[in-house]
Amino acid sequence: MICENGVLPIMPLTKMFSVITASSNKITVTRLQLPVTLAYAFTDYRSQAQTINHCIVDLATPPTGKLTPFNAYVALSRSHSRHSIRLLRDFDERLFTHHPSEHLRMEDEQINKLDHRMKKKWEEHATGHV
Repeated sequence: MICENGVLPIMPLTKMFSVITASSNKITVTRLQLPVTLAYAFTDYRSQAQTINHCIVDLATPPTGKLTPFNAYVALSRSHSRHSIRLLRDFDERLFTHHPSEHLRMEDEQINKLDHRMKKKWEEHATGHV
């Protein structure tokens, strides 16, 4: 049950169990505890070169800074398979549909043009039509 503003309330749970002491006395214990699971978190930078058996990935835009497709790739490629990775919450789809850097896009375009020109010159040279 998620409440307003994406807040998930965590309510304490009461559990009762019995313990037998060394002197064979039975003691009933009532425990009040928050139902949380221990977890370990780290950044995509820290996770590089690691393979993680099961992981939960958060691709939401951080409060400060920004997330790039490069960060997302590192985070999403840490698990053994798609069956052992889960996304924590929704993310901005533009992360994968928009180019991460206009400068990089222009540089890639320039390299592709040079590659095309070089292939054309090589083909002309190889066929003797210079």
